[in-house]
Amino acid sequence: MNTPRLLLSLGLMSVISAAAAQTYGPEDEGRRFSDGSKVVCKNVEVQKNGKDPNRVAGTAIGAVVGGLLGNQVGSGSGKKVATVGGAVAGGAIGRKVQGNSQEDKGDRIVERRCERVYR
Repeated sequence: MNTPRLLLSLGLMSVISAAAAQTYGPEDEGRRFSDGSKVVCKNVEVQKNGKDPNRVAGTAIGAVVGGLLGNQVGSGSGKKVATVGGAVAGGAIGRKVQGNSQEDKGDRIVERRCERVYR
């Protein structure tokens, strides 16, 4: 394939992918398409991003505490397994606790989200 054809193909693929990823806004609500689909909008309550949306702090603190507690259990190679298990469990628990805290304290806003619905 020569260079102009390659560039044309790449350009055509980018146009097709852009059309497939089209977003719709409130101004499109009720818009109908030839395939029978239409744009439907809903009010959705969403949480604003907190300071730590990935909950890294809660996961890290939970993993350290869980690892320390796990290290107190067992002996020999069982102690290593208990330490790793405690770190994993503690990380999961810390992440969940931080998530619950962020949900309780977080600011919520209502957004109007629209999507194309096929029926």
